[in-house]
Amino acid sequence: MTETPVTEMTFEQAMRELEHVVGQLERGDVPLDDSIRLYERGAELKKRCEVKLKEAEEKVAAITLDADGEPKGTTPVDGL
Repeated sequence: MTETPVTEMTFEQAMRELEHVVGQLERGDVPLDDSIRLYERGAELKKRCEVKLKEAEEKVAAITLDADGEPKGTTPVDGL
């Protein structure tokens, strides 16, 4: 696991660490207390990935296209 706080991770960083956490849990060779800690970290990472994906979807949805299919401008999305 990295020392980067989950709230500061990019989507790629969070996804990479989530895959690592899942791999450790699937192996089943982690003590119970560590498994609980990993599960909690995995839940945080999953939430971060969902937030970053939602932000990306909102940005893409805000792009409008003209008749030729070219971007003609963007519409601001609240909070971004």
